[in-house]
Amino acid sequence: MSQPPDQARWTAVDTYITDLLVPADPALAAALDDSVAAGLPGIQVTPNLGKMLHLLARIQGSRRILEIGTLGGYSAIWLARALPDDGKLITLERDPKHAEIARANVARAGLQSKVDIRLGVAVETLPRIAAEGGGPFDFFFIDADKESNPDYFQWALKLSRPGSVIVIDNVVREGAVIDADNTHPMIEGVRRLNRLMAGEPRVSVTELQTVGSKGYDGFALALVNG
Repeated sequence: MSQPPDQARWTAVDTYITDLLVPADPALAAALDDSVAAGLPGIQVTPNLGKMLHLLARIQGSRRILEIGTLGGYSAIWLARALPDDGKLITLERDPKHAEIARANVARAGLQSKVDIRLGVAVETLPRIAAEGGGPFDFFFIDADKESNPDYFQWALKLSRPGSVIVIDNVVREGAVIDADNTHPMIEGVRRLNRLMAGEPRVSVTELQTVGSKGYDGFALALVNG
């Protein structure tokens, strides 16, 4: 797919924002470098989105966070840094190589006592977390296979409390969600998620389109109602 004509400008603005507002951080930079060196796909959140997740978790006063989709642990570091000393982040990853890189990155950041990386398919791991009394969680970040987004959202609801925040990445997909001719399973998964959230009275939801160094996409923000 060719880049949109404004991609260079979007990337330049992201660089400007990051240079100004997201100071260089050795642990985060090393996490990115090691992920690249290990051949992990470059689909982690951008630095400015990582900091936004960190700020949202702090604003919400999160003590327990559940992340679905660890990759190399970059967003996990951002989220874990928002937690108090006795806070806990559980993050789910199905790829053993990704989980290994993430564990090393989290340990180098000094966050291994706060971060529990669970290896396995998330739709199988989530029932085990519920069975062991793992919830409720204060904050959720969902950034994994888009086909399973509806399942992940429903599990987030089951493991939430009134006031929990749910953030779901990649819900616009370069506008493909409104292309009726695009029936790719990933796009259909996002559409099912959007319909599910729209009809769910237990949450208040909005979505924002975003542009930046990763192109044109967007994220959903949901608040579990009282």
